[in-house]
Amino acid sequence: MSSTALKEESPAESSAMARERDNHEAPPSAALTKGKSRMSSNENPRTPAIPQMYHSMIAGAGAGLVSSIATCPLDVIKTRLQASSAPGESVKSLITTIWRTSGIRGMYRGLGPTILGYLPTWGIYFSVYDDIKDKLGKSIGASGNGGGQGSAGNEQWLVHILAAMTAGATGTIATNPLWVIKTRFMAQSVTSPNERRYKHTLDACRTIYREEGIRAFYKGLAPSLLGVTHVAVQFPLYEQLKIWAASDEGKPLSSRTILACSASSKMVASCVTYPHEVLRTRLQVHRTEHGKRQGAIPRASFAEASSVIVEPIPKSPPKGLIDEAKFIFKHSGLKGFYRGLSINLVRTVPSNAVTMLTYELIMRRLAES
Repeated sequence: MSSTALKEESPAESSAMARERDNHEAPPSAALTKGKSRMSSNENPRTPAIPQMYHSMIAGAGAGLVSSIATCPLDVIKTRLQASSAPGESVKSLITTIWRTSGIRGMYRGLGPTILGYLPTWGIYFSVYDDIKDKLGKSIGASGNGGGQGSAGNEQWLVHILAAMTAGATGTIATNPLWVIKTRFMAQSVTSPNERRYKHTLDACRTIYREEGIRAFYKGLAPSLLGVTHVAVQFPLYEQLKIWAASDEGKPLSSRTILACSASSKMVASCVTYPHEVLRTRLQVHRTEHGKRQGAIPRASFAEASSVIVEPIPKSPPKGLIDEAKFIFKHSGLKGFYRGLSINLVRTVPSNAVTMLTYELIMRRLAES
């Protein structure tokens, strides 16, 4: 009986002894691992990562800041060519004129409102674009019935187009007042010397509101909204170019590849939709007085400024988008809608390439943090 009891108790004793040995003789590495995990869990609350919902906004704002500073001189030249240009004036002669009359400061005229415009514009744009793209993509994926690769590709193009147009319209409406101020600053040198000059961004804001009212801040909004077609071409094409350029190994795209994709998509979109930029600029530089449009140059100064205006100045300046388009076509033909295209491509293509590269790199860094 005792032997039977011993045989029954031996397994239990051996199991208990084994557990006790394990508790007392745990390897130091295990203890260190537990300690590190406790330390890391305690450190996480003190150094939280940036929420993913803000990644697109931060990356977009950072990209806009870098781009606006790097390409401001080209933006000044483009705006002056769009607003008004002397017959036969070349880009070189325009640069010489700006440098001689204003120096380096002339090349960065309007930088303040440009930065204030680009930061929220790209921040809003990328936030809305990525959010809508993700939601529509998930919705289409959840409701899809396996329509085939071609059907899926068409749906992705539609998702990118809708997301780009919605994001573009949202950013345009929210930031149009800043672009009016920026355009006024950059075009001041082609208006009459009798025109009141804005000293800085706040002075421009106060002056425009006091003399022209709140509606003046939304001049050129109609052609700007027409410009939503620009991003509807650019971003779906950019996304598709990235897909074609992606490797089968799933490695991130190189900086050179991102620059090539963004530059190509921007060039195509700019050539297709450029006329809306000319219309927008010309509408934004027109000033109003007591609710009545007076044109980019006051009536009393028409004779003085006739030497710097390409088209004949009408007795009554165009009143809106359609009238402006008719006026340009009548006096300049189709070429009038592409005034400044060359310098615009020189500015926007590298600017967009820098913007998209900065955005992609910041997004990668935020994802790793």
